[in-house]
Amino acid sequence: MRSTRLALLAAGMGLTLALSACGANEESPGGGGGDQGTENESTGGVPVGVILPETASSARWEGFDKPMLEAALKAEGLDPDIQNAQGDVQKFSTLADGMINDGVKVLIIASINSELGGTVAQKANAQGIPTIDYDRLNLGGSSEYYVSFDNVKVGELQGQGLADALKDKPEGAQVIEIEGAPTDNNATLFHQGQRKVLDPLYESGKLKLVQSQKIDNWDNQKGGTTFEQILTSNGGKVDGVVAANDGLAGAIITILKKNGLNGKVPVTGQDATADGLKAILAGDQYMTVFKPIKQEAEATAKLAAALAKGDTDAADDIATDTLNDPEGNRDVKSVLLEPFMITRADVKRVIDEGYVKAAEVCTGDLTAACSELDIS
Repeated sequence: MRSTRLALLAAGMGLTLALSACGANEESPGGGGGDQGTENESTGGVPVGVILPETASSARWEGFDKPMLEAALKAEGLDPDIQNAQGDVQKFSTLADGMINDGVKVLIIASINSELGGTVAQKANAQGIPTIDYDRLNLGGSSEYYVSFDNVKVGELQGQGLADALKDKPEGAQVIEIEGAPTDNNATLFHQGQRKVLDPLYESGKLKLVQSQKIDNWDNQKGGTTFEQILTSNGGKVDGVVAANDGLAGAIITILKKNGLNGKVPVTGQDATADGLKAILAGDQYMTVFKPIKQEAEATAKLAAALAKGDTDAADDIATDTLNDPEGNRDVKSVLLEPFMITRADVKRVIDEGYVKAAEVCTGDLTAACSELDIS
């Protein structure tokens, strides 16, 4: 990680993590057309479009990204039109066409898959509209900028979390991996990071990989069903599970409960959702990965503001990292932020920084755990 540079970037953005991310805000009205730099009539800001991918696999897109992007973009003098495609490829394309036709000055793309994202970026670029790949890099695409977290590091944290949880197990502890969508480059990077940590343990015999399975569309229900099939075919034996995010982890934990294994089998996660944190406090999930999305939103907003003015030098000063796009045979100017591992002892951090409310987590039997950890 380029921690020093990222720290300076964060400081330059004036990041304060006090905003609560829970609950979806209503979308802002769409921006109108006009020449570059023309103010939008509705709010006096420059129109910018944002398309988010879905809500089914993770609560983050509406609960975290949408309100934080809206606030950050408005703070930069932009007028955001933020829409969610709800996993529908045709809807994603239609939303993009509408924003392009309305004359947005920048289009921010969190795509369902790389092919779709690349096509949308190409359409926008053909109209002179710069694009930013948000959170997910569109392989083979044309966006010149990318803002996300260091997703290989995310996977390393997941792998390390599982390794820590299984360190006292006898040789040959059995692991099942339930990964994200094969069409999502982030899922590929998560897996790369996981294997940086876990491959040596598989090779030494300390851990035994039962099966690794990618899940189309990050479908939680399919992830749970797939895990159950693998578990059954392995005689009901599993010692640890790599789950690529909290949604998949929750589906896996449901199957573990069905088999009387919850709390006995550590499960990883990602996104630090309220459900994920509750599962950690309950002892059913070992860890999650906290990605301070407010930092991602603010970096994206600053980048969009520079691009809306046509100031590529300022944009390049923000996007000081690069990420290789192997399909496009290019290096993409990037902002890669630092993720953090969250285990039981760290749940308080996510709540204190305003990403999840204590009232969403400290319910029922978990109130005692919250009291013990001074979560309020």
